[in-house]
Amino acid sequence: MSEMRKNETKTGMKPMGGGPMGGGHMRGIPEKPKDFKGTMKKLIGYLKPYLFSIIVVILFAVGSSVFSIIGPKILGKVTTKIFEGLIGKVSGAQGAGIDFEYIGDTVLLLLGLYIISAVFSFVQGFILSGVAQKVSYNLRKEISQKINKLPLKYFDTKTHGEVLSRVTNDVDTVSQTLNQSISQIITSVIMLIGTVVMMLSISGLMTLASILILPLSLIFISLVVKRSQKYFVQQQLYLGQVNGHVEEVYGGHIIVKAFNGEGKAVEKFNDLNDKLYNSAWKSQFLSGMMMPIMTFIGNIGYVLVSIMGGWLAVKKAIEVGDILSFIQYVRQFSQPIAQVAQISNVLQSTAAASERVFEFLEEQEEIEENLEPTDITNIAGQVSFEDVRFGYNQDDMIIKGFNADIKPGQRVAIVGPTGAGKTTMVKLLMRFYDVSSGRISIDGHDIKEFSRNDLRSMFGMVLQDTWLFNGTIMENIRYGRLDAADEEVIRAAKAAHAHPFIKTLPHGYNMEINEEAGNISQGQKQLLTIARAILADPKILILDEATSSVDTRTEVLIQKAMENLMKDRTSFIIAHRLSTIRGADMILVMKDGDIVEHGNHEELLAVGGFYASLYNSQFESA
Repeated sequence: MSEMRKNETKTGMKPMGGGPMGGGHMRGIPEKPKDFKGTMKKLIGYLKPYLFSIIVVILFAVGSSVFSIIGPKILGKVTTKIFEGLIGKVSGAQGAGIDFEYIGDTVLLLLGLYIISAVFSFVQGFILSGVAQKVSYNLRKEISQKINKLPLKYFDTKTHGEVLSRVTNDVDTVSQTLNQSISQIITSVIMLIGTVVMMLSISGLMTLASILILPLSLIFISLVVKRSQKYFVQQQLYLGQVNGHVEEVYGGHIIVKAFNGEGKAVEKFNDLNDKLYNSAWKSQFLSGMMMPIMTFIGNIGYVLVSIMGGWLAVKKAIEVGDILSFIQYVRQFSQPIAQVAQISNVLQSTAAASERVFEFLEEQEEIEENLEPTDITNIAGQVSFEDVRFGYNQDDMIIKGFNADIKPGQRVAIVGPTGAGKTTMVKLLMRFYDVSSGRISIDGHDIKEFSRNDLRSMFGMVLQDTWLFNGTIMENIRYGRLDAADEEVIRAAKAAHAHPFIKTLPHGYNMEINEEAGNISQGQKQLLTIARAILADPKILILDEATSSVDTRTEVLIQKAMENLMKDRTSFIIAHRLSTIRGADMILVMKDGDIVEHGNHEELLAVGGFYASLYNSQFESA
């Protein structure tokens, strides 16, 4: 069984804190980009239109940080005043006492500063959120437009999940980290510089002692990161395997039950779940050690600061309040360092996610449209294949020298074993792929002379795998021609023999179709797709055998509906059951990418060649 590996992880980011020296749990090992500088340069290009907003954010971030930095210094002065007042009172000095007026004024000043800081922080967050969402909006818009320009061969090599992850996980990662990283980078740098300046203004000796403790914490943290990294990698791997296994078992639960595979599925899940558990608890335990380590080293720092501060205060080198201020600055000093370390990881994730988005946006697009496309108004439906050669890889040609000339209104059946190239011919006809060599023309015009929209509007398709979306029956039929009136939709449904069963459904044409719940049968879905094709009124039809999985009565209705649909239209029928194409005007027999026989049913049987052997083998099997 294939296993989905979900490598796209969203990296949240919160302010570090909780301990004296700051700190936080490691979120995971970020995926590293191939070209960090180049990717970030492209991302900055998306931020350029919002340069003014970013400058405003920087100014408000500076204001917010400055007011926060000043606070502890002022608070230290208050502490000194209280201490001096108490000492004076105890010593019995004349007029000694606590200056409550000074303390009250200072507290009000501090309150004002902190309110202004909070307002500035709120404004910068508001502006930055808008910028991040606008960048995300533009990226999603470009991805949406890009999807429509990519050749079909791109999607042959990528899963739907991989493409969708660009629009969801990757863009969300960019949005979240932009929103948080820019603000925290600015704030952390200002806080770091400002805090060091304030610490030096109190005591150079105490500042030196505080800084010397940092290498100790960095050594311990690097040891933890090194040990935990391999477990985080294992955790992501096993998480993807567990998710993939659950998705497979859930998606194929009927098959699992039919073959009594529940026991084996549970056994495999338990094995994967055990591996996930072991790697997850080890990674989380080790990353959880960072907080106690930071706290322990921070407490050592506090002890040193307190002892040294007390000694300096006794020597009158600093005031008592300066010790309190300095302890707060030590905490503020450690927080931005931890945040910068975390942000560096987040930026790696941002760059990796951005890189995937940009790689998608830079994928080679379909060949440019003809600037002066041929008009399709009077197209009759004559189709010619002239020595057409094609291969998904240039070294492996699937279609080799295909030639055919189909007159307007003819019914052409394409038959052959699996892998003969039947469906590939249809993809070439609609220019989902361009031919490697040769020429396909409609009414004498090379299909490259038409715009892709005009070319594909000439075709109507009824495929073996029906495609309906969640919506009403009316909306699903109208998808063939979006401007059709209700009466035209009902007329198309009647021509497709779908009207009788629609009238028996709850709410009739306004009943909601639910593909997952399957509230209409396969045969009914097929009749609706035929009604949709009739409403589109195409010049040329492409019909994949549409009756292989329906009952006999529904098959008769579908055959009648298809007869109405094919009337006076050039039709290509990809045939699986040869009994259904006896009335075709021309049968093209394909084998290994070549037309080995062509003619009508009777002529090909009379020849007794490859078609005759295919036809007879089906009846022998029956």
